[in-house]
Amino acid sequence: MKHLLNSLDTLTRRNFVERCAATSFGLSIVPTTKLVATESTEQKPAAFGQAKSVIWLMLSGGLSHIDSLDPKKGKSKGPAAAINTSADFQVTDFFPKFATVADRICLIRSMEAKIGVHKPAQYYMRTAYEPRGTIQHPNLGAWGAHYLGRSSRTLPSNVCINRRSDQGNGFFPSSYAPLAIGDPSEGIHDVESIGGKSAATKRLALLNGLDSDFRRKFNDKGVKAYNGFYDDALALMKSTELKAFDLSNESEEQRTAYGNNSFGQGCLLARRLVDAGVRFVEVKHDGWDHHKALADEMENVAPVFDAAFATLIKDLEQRGMLESTLVVVATEFGRKPDFDGNGRSHHPICFSTVLAGGGAKAGFVYGRSDNLGYRVEENPVSVGSFHASIAFAAGMKIETPAMSPSGRPMIVGDGEEPVLQLFT
Repeated sequence: MKHLLNSLDTLTRRNFVERCAATSFGLSIVPTTKLVATESTEQKPAAFGQAKSVIWLMLSGGLSHIDSLDPKKGKSKGPAAAINTSADFQVTDFFPKFATVADRICLIRSMEAKIGVHKPAQYYMRTAYEPRGTIQHPNLGAWGAHYLGRSSRTLPSNVCINRRSDQGNGFFPSSYAPLAIGDPSEGIHDVESIGGKSAATKRLALLNGLDSDFRRKFNDKGVKAYNGFYDDALALMKSTELKAFDLSNESEEQRTAYGNNSFGQGCLLARRLVDAGVRFVEVKHDGWDHHKALADEMENVAPVFDAAFATLIKDLEQRGMLESTLVVVATEFGRKPDFDGNGRSHHPICFSTVLAGGGAKAGFVYGRSDNLGYRVEENPVSVGSFHASIAFAAGMKIETPAMSPSGRPMIVGDGEEPVLQLFT
């Protein structure tokens, strides 16, 4: 065994330790390792670090800004009518519940992106980097783990709901990857080890004996991160904080208010997780690719988002959590103004996003598109600046770059500056 371990290269050793962990505990959860950002005496605006948690709502497929948050008149107008909101701006009548909480949100109507193809556009919105060769870029949850360390002693700091954990840790250690929850109503799987905690403890002692020589020989950061997994996994299995993943603890009335669907229950789970100490939670919502039958498709998908979003904002506010939780509504791109009564095609050069809570200005609109909704007319916001702004609200000191495996300095948002006008 000793000879075998000594002959393994770095990647193979890492896979070996990961497989041992899965076999020992019946777990695929790798908690984050702690990295503490260095202190700085530089003065930051008041909103810096106000967002202790981020809930990222990803509308996959490309939300039509014209038919949702940036209604237009004339030939661009779609099937929906513009309605007044609780703030000094309008949305379409596909979003009546959103309209009631508009005075709590910051609406950005001047987003610009570079990519109009689904898969790379999803990657770009989650990472703020274009796909480049073999390098993988981190999402904001992984950046948070790098700059701010762990957000909880036992729970993961980064979680994604309704999607796989890819587009997560990027070039950071795999321990920064989000914990993936496939069905929010079922919560977390494979927490109980085979044979119970006592058997897991015995297997841990056996593994420690087997790999002690391995750890002494390969005393690098990657091996330390995976070795730390063992202790973290046992702590997680024993933790009472696991109840945060169990939606059965919520009232039926509350669950119904969020919506009896994967997105609504995912938003409810996200609220429970940030309340328990998870820093970054993404909830994915599919169904926004409306090339044809836009009216019918929006009537199916918009009410799901509308109910969940409005309930989440009110729930966080009632619990006193909205000021410390930044809710983000993101999408891949917008849709073209051309509308012939059917649908709209992809349009990355102008679309809308939302921030709420976490120090963002309330009842505020930033930027403006032209009368058709085709181009940004005032205060353009790049995807990189959008990411940098969220990182700013979360208190990440992004002026200090991280180094990629190739030795290249990397910064949240690909070096773009945060938009400080979005915050109080």
